[in-house]
Amino acid sequence: MSTLKAEIDAYNAEKAKRMPAEVLATMARATEDLLASGVEGRALRQGDRLPEFELPDQHGRLRRVHDYLREAPLVINVYRGGWCPYCNLEMKALQAVLPQIESLGARLIGLAPETPEHAGETATRHAIEIDILSDSGNRVAQLLGLVFELPEELRAIYARNGIDIPAFNGDDSFRLPVPATYIVDQAGMIAYAFVNADYTQRLEPAGILDQLAAMSR
Repeated sequence: MSTLKAEIDAYNAEKAKRMPAEVLATMARATEDLLASGVEGRALRQGDRLPEFELPDQHGRLRRVHDYLREAPLVINVYRGGWCPYCNLEMKALQAVLPQIESLGARLIGLAPETPEHAGETATRHAIEIDILSDSGNRVAQLLGLVFELPEELRAIYARNGIDIPAFNGDDSFRLPVPATYIVDQAGMIAYAFVNADYTQRLEPAGILDQLAAMSR
């Protein structure tokens, strides 16, 4: 079975062939600047309490995080949006291990700033069978310490590639979350956190399964 890293490596190789070198260099500099900003250090970590929140899912139904936690521990996948190829690869990989996540007694949900309509499109496009919560204005991502402003030079690159972030998010901002994966126990405490300001780096689904298995012992 192919790993998520292998899928990302293959995408990166293809991207390197089709994108101009100066564009790739601009993207790399933006990632380095974000890493240097200290955003990872501001994010919630293992041992922190997950903030209470209520958000609509892709069907427009309001969902309260404590209602999920009453039923099971949570795996929360925070992603940038359905326009992001790395997020799409990650979501498909998570869907593939959804039966194992559930067999370990946990619940998987997604969280992104895109509108419920776009979240629904993301779920439909990849046959994702989980709730995706629409974090309008990145309000919850801000509480998690994950929010950053997309640099001007990247906005122009994204626009040339047909990516209209304000349209996806339903506002006029260019604020996005750093992708992250949180595993939260039923007491609302973060048992595991993966946060990486390099958006091309994602937690391997096998790592989630290992953490859940350790929690259930």
